[in-house]
Formats: sequence, C-alpha cells, structure tokens
Amino acid sequence: MKTSFAPDRLADPAIAEAEQILRRCVHCGFCTATCPTFLELGDERDSPRGRIYMMKGMLERDEPATADVVRHIDRCLGCFACMTTCPSGVDYMHLSDMARARVAETYTRPLPERLLRGLLARLLPYPGRFRAALIGGRIAKRLGLDRWLGGLRPELKAMMALMPDEVPAPAATDRPQLWPAEGTRRGRVALLAGCAQQVLAPGINAATIRVLTRHGFDVVVAREAGCCGALVQHMGLMEQARDQARRNVAAWAALADQPGGLDAIVVTTSGCGTPIKDYGHLLAGDAYYADRARLVAGLARDVTEVLAGLDLTPVRSLPAGLPVAYHAACSLQHGQKIRDLPKEVLKRLGVTPLEPAEPHICCGSAGTYNMLQPELAGRLGGPQGTEPAPHRGGGGGGGQSGLPDPDRRAYARSPLHSYRRTGRLADWRAGARGAGRGGRRGGVSVVRRRCRRCRAWSCHR
Repeated sequence: MKTSFAPDRLADPAIAEAEQILRRCVHCGFCTATCPTFLELGDERDSPRGRIYMMKGMLERDEPATADVVRHIDRCLGCFACMTTCPSGVDYMHLSDMARARVAETYTRPLPERLLRGLLARLLPYPGRFRAALIGGRIAKRLGLDRWLGGLRPELKAMMALMPDEVPAPAATDRPQLWPAEGTRRGRVALLAGCAQQVLAPGINAATIRVLTRHGFDVVVAREAGCCGALVQHMGLMEQARDQARRNVAAWAALADQPGGLDAIVVTTSGCGTPIKDYGHLLAGDAYYADRARLVAGLARDVTEVLAGLDLTPVRSLPAGLPVAYHAACSLQHGQKIRDLPKEVLKRLGVTPLEPAEPHICCGSAGTYNMLQPELAGRLGGPQGTEPAPHRGGGGGGGQSGLPDPDRRAYARSPLHSYRRTGRLADWRAGARGAGRGGRRGGVSVVRRRCRRCRAWSCHR
C-alpha cells in the first residue's frame, strides 16, 4: 500500500512502525475470506482491508477519528484470523492497537458509551470488584431489575444475560503463595491467576496447580501480578495497559532473579497469553522495563504448551475414543499460532476432540465484545453452535474455555462431554479427587447428555 506520511510524522516511532505495516498490505483481499464481520455484514468497511484503509487515512493525515471510522473499528473482534490468512504478513494486531489508541485520544464517545466502557475498565481487571458486581447483578435479577436495566441499553441487557447463575467463592489457589512440587522437583513456574477467570472459574487454576505440582513443578502465584492489561488495551487505553504490564513484568522478573529462577510463566487463558507474549513490543519504548519485558514474554507459555511436555499417563479410564467438544480460541490459534497442540494433548488423554464446521471463525465473544457489540456478537456466535462437525451420523459441537456462556449452552445440546479446560481434563484423568463430577464443581466441568432411546453417551442412531 502506498503511503504519504509527512517526514515530521515519521519521526514518531509509533507512526514509523505503522507506515511499515501499511506498506506490506497489497490489497489482495484474502483477509476478507476469514473476517467474521465481513462475512456477516458484507460491508468492505467491516473487513480488515477496509479498516486498514480507514486507519491509514486517520494516522497519515493526523486527523481525529470520526464517528464512521469508530463504528467500523469498534466492530472489529480482534480475532486476528486475517493475520493467519494474509500472505504478506501484515501486522494487523499492532496496527489496530494504534488505531484504537488514536480513537481513545481524539474521539469523544456519547456519554452512555463512556460510562459503560469506564465501568468495564474499572471492574473486570480487579477480582474483588468484579465479584462484588456479579453478586450485585444476581441480586438485581432476583428483584426483577434486569428487565428494567435491559430496557435502558442493549449492552446492559447483554451483560445481565451473561450473568452466571452462581458466583464461586474465592479459591485458595488464587492467593499469592508457593505450591511445592510433589516428589522429585523438576522445575519452578509462575502461574497467572488472572482477573475475570479466577472469579468465574477458579477450578481452572486449581486443576492446573495440581497437575503441575504432581509432575514435579513448584508453582508460584506472585503477589504483585494481576490483570494482563488486555481489556484496557483493546479499548485503546494504552498507558493503562502499559502500567498493568509493568506491574506483572516487575513481579515475574523478580521471581526469575531468585535462586532457581523460572522455567515458565503458565497462562491458562489464551486471551491473556497473547498480550503477555507481546510485552516486549508493548514496553519496547520503556528504557527500564524493555529488557525485563522481553524476558517475561519469552517465558510465557500457554498451559497446553506445558502439558504437551508432561507424561500424561491417565489413572482414570474413559470409554475409548470418547468425543470431547473443542473450540480453539482465536487468541490461541491466530494470536499465538497454537493450533494442533491442544488437540494432540486431548488425544493423548484418550479422547477424540471434535470441532465446529468452521473452527477458524470467531465465536463472537472476543473479551468484552459480547457486551459492547451484543447484537453482532449474537449473530456471529450462531453458526458455531448450529453447524457442528459431524460424528457417527449425528451432530457434535465444540466447546473451549474462552467461549461465552451462550456458546457453551449451545454446545451442551449435543450428546457429548464438554470439558472447559484441557488442564482440568488432565487433572481428572490423573486421579484428582472430586474432579470428575459434572457441573461447575470439581476439576473438570462436564456437560453430559445421554441418548433418550439407547441411553448411550454417544448414540449411533
């Protein structure tokens, strides 16, 4: 793509980087074939190619964002399927970060949008606040206030619909501490406890800790580490994202400097793993943190990357080839380029992973997208639940940890077991007590459905 940035604009390192990214785009249009919003809406401005053109105009001419530009940039899921498809290697991820930052700096959103985004940015990254908000939301639903709130704004209606039926109590595994290895010690890892995940599904971290300690790893949950910064980064609040990244980098770099060091930083949510692995880029301009950020980024590992290197010989038995619904998060398959590894781990655990008909297409969740763009998120999530991969003459769906609750409910309609986390399945098969129960308790969250006619878990008819 031809660019015409003024020389004084190119003196800004961020603008110079944007110019290099833009010049790689050749307008081939391959990205439109895998862009969920373009496939759904059919509007060129809602495709990566169209958005890149609008980003170019905004950055090149140093103009404030307009309502039209903001509307189409906001509709971008940030799934990065376009980066997987692009033959020219256009770095859409970092270009979109710059565009969102420009929007945040130059565009004044309507008051309801500002209030909603400010609320999410002040609640979700902080487990205590988020848990209190969920409890308040449950009370509001019991009082029937959800209907009134839903009538005010579609975003509030979506938020109330996503409210979980239960709010788990705080788990001991999310508190800062050291979990010593069992048996022969083979290494030391840090675990990101996370923010929203530790509130909604604390059993995931608990299962991961059990698996790792059982295989000889000391597991440390650092006191100072918190939200990865992805949520505010996706809103264009780059300085807040950098502040959260600096806090995590300082905490993990300090652990790495201790005797014994760190073998890895284990992340059980791919939406957090992608930005953490990019800390080196995010803090590249920070003289004090740049080297530490690159160290931390190099140590970050998705939990499936760690599980792949372990002896996962099962203790508990399962029916041979038991089908398990699986849907790879976009941040894992497109953001981190980890596609086949989780399925290989599942196969080693003795199950058969089944995916949706179009596993590369986003489920519509995308962090806060299903709250900020509820109508479009609902439309995008439909095909994943209604067009599952065929199995034994019947239908099967795919379920993965990053899916929103509506998607998990859609997959639950299939006669399959849906495990929310590969790590929890590994924990259960290794013999963890109570981990095989269905529902939200125990180490594995399982959705069980029997055929009404033959009572088999997976019916042939």
